[in-house]
Amino acid sequence: MTTVHLRNYRQAPRKVRLLAGLVRGKGVDKARSLLAFSGKRAWLPIDKLLQSAVAAAKENGVSSNTKELYIEKMTVDKGFTYKRMRPRAFGRGAPIHKETSHISLTLAKTSPTKKETPRRETEVGAEKK
Repeated sequence: MTTVHLRNYRQAPRKVRLLAGLVRGKGVDKARSLLAFSGKRAWLPIDKLLQSAVAAAKENGVSSNTKELYIEKMTVDKGFTYKRMRPRAFGRGAPIHKETSHISLTLAKTSPTKKETPRRETEVGAEKK
């Protein structure tokens, strides 16, 4: 299991969470293709973070094959907020809040999947009424 972080990414967490939900639980290759065609601005930093996690997994000896890795956990938390003022009418000022995000991504090696046993049907002659 390998965890990497991206701190203070300058986009609101609400927007980044859309992509996090899209790739959570997916394999690395599938997640990268989903990110590339998502059409969202946050896809590039998340893709770079995913590449960094794969490199860290290889370095830590978790797995050298990307086909064996999947995104076990991905969280997007609120970072600090830049506070600015915007001039408004009659000499007033209005606050502007520029939000940042903290992104954490955990990769894990896929465990062998259990084969599902086929469901047994009820007796052939008995039908539900």
